[in-house]
Amino acid sequence: MTTAPEQLHETIAAYNDAWNAHDVGRISSMHAPDMVFENHTAGERAEGDEALTHIARIFESWPDIEFETRRLYVREDLVVQEWTARATHLKPLSRGEIVAEPSGKRIEWRGMDVIPFEDGKVKRKDVYSDSVSILRQVGLL
Repeated sequence: MTTAPEQLHETIAAYNDAWNAHDVGRISSMHAPDMVFENHTAGERAEGDEALTHIARIFESWPDIEFETRRLYVREDLVVQEWTARATHLKPLSRGEIVAEPSGKRIEWRGMDVIPFEDGKVKRKDVYSDSVSILRQVGLL
């Protein structure tokens, strides 16, 4: 069943609210059972229940992370959104073998999600973000 753009506007607003509330249960209720979460910039991919575990780890790593949508494009069964994330670097950040110890700095970076829907549920969340900006702000570059 196809999801109309009008309904997707409401769905993505609720989904983004759940992310900003760090509510993994609510996020889960909006995912298709075989949902794929893939952060292409960080080289991370998880499917199904593993996707929820991965998302919970994001909230553990960035306890105060919040997202602000800058642009939103909605079509039948597809949402593309550009966002700005803000978080405090309170936990070690690893990229491969490189580790940045917590700096306490409030950092900000931009990104984009490509989110196809199936039967009104999030089928995938493909994330592309400015990891270089993150690495610079935490002192790894």
